[in-house]
Formats: sequence, C-alpha cells, structure tokens
Amino acid sequence: MASRFPNNSLCLISLTMNEKTLRALVEAGAVKKIRIIAAGSVFHVEADTPNDTVTATTTAGAIKTWSTLDACAKWVRGLGLGVAQINLARWTPEQRGLRI
Repeated sequence: MASRFPNNSLCLISLTMNEKTLRALVEAGAVKKIRIIAAGSVFHVEADTPNDTVTATTTAGAIKTWSTLDACAKWVRGLGLGVAQINLARWTPEQRGLRI
C-alpha cells in the first residue's frame, strides 16, 4: 500500500501482524509472497496478502527481527512456506545494532 506525504513524496505503509495470525493466513492459502528484508544488521519479514502487505510482529507488537539470515529463513520455513524473496540491498553486516 502506498500513500503520499504533503510534499508529494511516496511513503510505503505496511500493516503489522503477529505470528499466530500470519500462520493462519498461510494455512488458509492467503499469503501470496513472503519477503525477507535486511535493514542494517537485522532481518524482518513482510508478507503479501490479497489486500495488504503485512510485517511480522511479536506478540507485544514490535517488529519481529532476526540477527542472522538463516534464523529468519528457518522461521519462514516453520510457517510452512518454502519460497521467499530475499532483499539484501540495505544489509550492512558490519553494522552493530543498538538495543533500546
């Protein structure tokens, strides 16, 4: 989903969804595509559904992140999906993450 800021620049808006709900969508066949996206030194997952793009979250509502690609891929595989698109364009493995 895309929206425009007042200065007419494009902003991508992503809804969030916890693992339980995302798993239910996968089991129902409603997830069309999964993307593993690198940002800095961490990875997160986005899923395309018929209506929106959703970002995987924890049960507390924070974006679910992984520090390694293999851990993220194992989580996606655990959802029951065998194919995912990987975006490493903004991956900087030497960057250290800040814990807040």
